[in-house]
This record gives sequence, structure tokens and C-alpha cells, in this order.
Amino acid sequence: MPTNARFRTMLAAGTLAASLLVLPACSSSSSTKNSVNAVGAAVNATPTSSADRVKFAKTKFVANASLAAGAAYQWLYKPFKAGTFKSGAKGRTLALVKGGLAGAFTYNRLKAALNDAKGDPTLSKATDALSSSIESIKNLPSKIKGGSATDADFNQVQSVVDGVKKTASQNGLSVTDQVPSASQLTQMVTS
Repeated sequence: MPTNARFRTMLAAGTLAASLLVLPACSSSSSTKNSVNAVGAAVNATPTSSADRVKFAKTKFVANASLAAGAAYQWLYKPFKAGTFKSGAKGRTLALVKGGLAGAFTYNRLKAALNDAKGDPTLSKATDALSSSIESIKNLPSKIKGGSATDADFNQVQSVVDGVKKTASQNGLSVTDQVPSASQLTQMVTS
């Protein structure tokens, strides 16, 4: 297959994957009491009794936050710092597709981490502050795909990830960057 045709096929596949990734992340209802987290367990929005608490909430919070931090660093922060998202940069189109996917994945995993935090009595105290900061990056994937993301948008993502890491640290947890695999991205798209 010629290089241009291969590139167009890759671009179309990436765009399709990005749209499939953004739709589930943006279509969740915040008024629903129960949601499903990354491992498929039902999670209540706020723990009202010991029966409402999420099993392994802290572990799930760390796992989801680590995946979000890894995706944000690998496919948003590094290309941003390298200037790959700028007009005329070599590899810009592929970086924009990956960035759109990573932005949607990051938002989705941070929302899952927030739901996990709500299931733990200690972490639930920090959910109000986390919720508003996570919502501030909701439109990032579409901005990246459209090429209209600004330096402030990328800095906001890093600020949100740093805030989640700080909250975890204050509660004795360690969130480290974990770059998600392709199968993890696919699993999120199909869930």
C-alpha cells in the first residue's frame, strides 16, 4: 500500500478510535447513583454506610489515577513540551490523534478514580475539589483533535494530574505514571 494511502487509513482508524473513546467518556450521567469503574464493579457515588463502601477503593483509585497520569504524560505532556502539537511540526497529525485518545482516556480514568475515592471514607473528603478540577479537562480531547488546544489546556491537564497525585499522597497513597497498553485503551472504549 502506498505511504499516503497507509497514512490515510491510519488516520481514519485513529479518528474512529478517538470518537469511540470520547463518546463513553462524555455520555455518563452525573445524576446516576451507581456507576461502573475500570474493573467492572458497581460503585456508589457516596458512601452512606459500610455496605455502600467500595471494596479496595484506595487500590482502585491508585490504579485509575496512575493510568490517567501515565497517559497524560506519555501522549499529552511529552509531545506538548517537544512542540509536536504545533502547526507544521513533524508527526503532528499522528500526535493529535494520539493526544485526542489520551485526553479522553485521561478524563475517563480520572472520573473512575473520583468514583473510587467516593467509595472510601477518607478519600471521599477530597472529592469535591477533585471533581471540579477533573471536569475542567472534559473538553480537552475535542480541542486536541481539532488542533485548537492551547498551552493553557495542556498545563491544566498537568495541574489536574498533579492535584490527584497530591491528594493521594496526603492520604498515604502513591500514584505513579503507568502508561496504558493498547488493550487497556480498547477495553475502555468497549466498556
